[in-house]
Amino acid sequence: MVAPREISDVDELRTLAHPLRQRILRHLAQHGPATASILGKALGESSGATSYHLRMLAKHAFVEEVPERAHGRERWWRAPVQDLRSPRAPEDPEMRALVEQLNQLKLAADQELFAGFLARRAELGEWADALPYSRGSIRVTLAELHEFFDEYMALLKRYQRPVEEAPADARLVAARFFAFPVPDPGAPQPDDRT
Repeated sequence: MVAPREISDVDELRTLAHPLRQRILRHLAQHGPATASILGKALGESSGATSYHLRMLAKHAFVEEVPERAHGRERWWRAPVQDLRSPRAPEDPEMRALVEQLNQLKLAADQELFAGFLARRAELGEWADALPYSRGSIRVTLAELHEFFDEYMALLKRYQRPVEEAPADARLVAARFFAFPVPDPGAPQPDDRT
């Protein structure tokens, strides 16, 4: 099981909070190892741009080379299975802004991914209705919410594996955890205090 890695360095967060780098990471996670040229074609970018961003991601171990696939100067990259976690309550304003930017990028990508699923659902055969969905609320303390999240992550990790280790009939399935405190409408707001 992969241990959680909290991203607590501003430079690491800055690296992750870049739109093209997020697209590169998503492509590698979905399609497996690729070269800068393959990524450039798939993402509509130049291979020079994808090569640069791959090196920036590699600097912080967000991607790694696949030496057994290299031929001459051609470099192959993969996104290792990782449990990357943003700081829970960054006090530094820049860190907080970067975490918010990264969350916005991820949420926008999730919405686009789900819209793509809905648009092509009819093409998915037996997978078309593989849409487990649950909405619920829990009344917990902050410590219990952290524990709940850790238990969710442990369950998710049980099923994570690199694309090259997946059975032939396996599909990539997006699983998302989204929890937030419901504001109490009767509670005084910070600017309502006298």
